[in-house]
Amino acid sequence: MAQIFHRSTNVISKVSILFLLVSVAGGVALIMAWERSPYATNEGVVYEQPVPFSHDHHTAALGIDCRYCHTTVETSAFAGIPPTETCMTCHKEIWADSPMLEPVRASFRDEVPLRWNRVHDLPDFAYFNHSIHVAKGVGCNTCHGPVNKMPLLYRGASLQMRWCLDCHRHPEKYVRPPEEVFNMDYQPPAGDPQLGERLVAEAGIEGPQRLTSCSTCHR
Repeated sequence: MAQIFHRSTNVISKVSILFLLVSVAGGVALIMAWERSPYATNEGVVYEQPVPFSHDHHTAALGIDCRYCHTTVETSAFAGIPPTETCMTCHKEIWADSPMLEPVRASFRDEVPLRWNRVHDLPDFAYFNHSIHVAKGVGCNTCHGPVNKMPLLYRGASLQMRWCLDCHRHPEKYVRPPEEVFNMDYQPPAGDPQLGERLVAEAGIEGPQRLTSCSTCHR
C-alpha cells in the first residue's frame, strides 16, 4: 500500500503538540503573573481622596499616634475612620484658612462626613479583625506598609489570600512585643532569633492548622 502521509508529517505533528503545550503553559504563567501584579492588586496605587492627607506629615513629623485617629483599632474589627471633628481639633487653629482644607471645614460646617476612599478594603467574603491582630502583636506596618513614610496613602501589600496565609503559617516572623505594635520604626533585635517563637507562645497564638482553616477568615 502506498504511504498516505509524507514522512515529514510526524515532525510537524510533534512540533504542533509541543507548540500547543508551550502556549498553554505560557498562557497560564501570564495569567498568574498578571493576577499578582499591581494592575490586579492595586498595590502601590495612590487613591484620590477629598483631601490629600499625609500620614508622613502627621505621624513621622508630628508624632501623632495611630490611635488618635483610628480609635477603635484595639477594640473592634474595624480600625475606624476619624470623624471631621477629630481633624478640626487641630485645624481650627492650624492652617485654619488653608484652601486645601476647605473640604474639611465644609464637612464640619455642614455636618456632612467626608467620603474617604478605602485603600485597604477586603472583599465581603474575607473576615478580618483589627483588634485580635493588635492584641497578638501584629504591627500596623506589617499589613499597611510604611505608612509613616507615605505622603499620600497607598496599599502597601497585595492583600491576597496567599499573602495572608504566609503570616498565618509563620506568625513568628511577623509578631512583635505588644508595646511595639504602634511603633512604626520597630526592628526585631538581631541577637535574639527565638524572640518570634516566644512571642507566639506568650500571646497564645494557635498553630498553622487552625490559622489556615477556611473558617478562620471565611465566615
